[in-house]
Amino acid sequence: ERQFQSYMDTKDSRNQFSRSLLRAIQEASPDGILVVDQHSQVISYNQRFLEVWQIEEQCRPDEQAMYQSLSEEPLLDSALRKLKNPDAFLQRIQELYNNPALHDHAEIELNDGRTLDRHSTGLFDDQNNYLGRVWFFRDITRQKLNEALLQDLAWRDPLTGTMTRGYFLERAEEELQRAQRYGHTLAVIMLDVDHFKEVNDRYGHYAGDRVLVILCQRWLETIRNNDLLGRIGGEEFTILLPQSDLQTALQTAERVRSITESQPVHSDGVAINCTVSGGVAMLDNNQNDSVKDALKRADNALYSAKKLGRNRVEQFSGIV
Repeated sequence: ERQFQSYMDTKDSRNQFSRSLLRAIQEASPDGILVVDQHSQVISYNQRFLEVWQIEEQCRPDEQAMYQSLSEEPLLDSALRKLKNPDAFLQRIQELYNNPALHDHAEIELNDGRTLDRHSTGLFDDQNNYLGRVWFFRDITRQKLNEALLQDLAWRDPLTGTMTRGYFLERAEEELQRAQRYGHTLAVIMLDVDHFKEVNDRYGHYAGDRVLVILCQRWLETIRNNDLLGRIGGEEFTILLPQSDLQTALQTAERVRSITESQPVHSDGVAINCTVSGGVAMLDNNQNDSVKDALKRADNALYSAKKLGRNRVEQFSGIV
């Protein structure tokens, strides 16, 4: 009897140790943790789970029940009210409960603008009997914002807000593939602000930067919403015009040239008059043409415009 009692005391001590260890691990985790059994009863969760989901006080069981079996429904109902897409969330949960061997990794968008990273895996004993499922939730809102900022820095020229050279080429390649697929026409315009070095030398680099910013704003207001404007050099820009013929491209380039000439840029009380030269070329909607080849053709046309006195638009003729 004493040996049996000693065994039971030892077993109880080990169980208490295991529970204490589980609590310590859960509470030390940066993730919100929720564990449910095979009947969808909540076995345990940590404080971080409540914080991540911002579970309302009335939906929280008392602390004594935190590691006892309880219904999942109050926690689930509270979470669903916070989701942008609760139907998809519920559908995925049902899929995972119907297929215990499935693993899950997804990002969840909440109504308050936050994003949660979700992991889930089934729990099985040594005989591969399904015991339940564990869920991990982590608030990755700051990480997503940082990723978006870095992506924006990669896509947007920090001064003018137009596309960077790399992103412009990427988007232009997509448009070319679309044009080749559907037989659409595609045009490109190369632009160069005339005598821009003189602007910097005479008025300073701050004024020069302002000139580029204001000109880009005016050009964006002039072109269509689906046209692409990118900065490919210091004062060199390019415009891609999807579904445009040569005449439309020439008219667009002329509008850009005209608005640049007709409206000075004001900086520190000084009116700075600017002009721009442009070169226009078409992209062939066949498999042999490329965006870079078209840019070279437009650049040749731009070179012709500069040779002929600047502040004008020329089209590529095959002769430089």
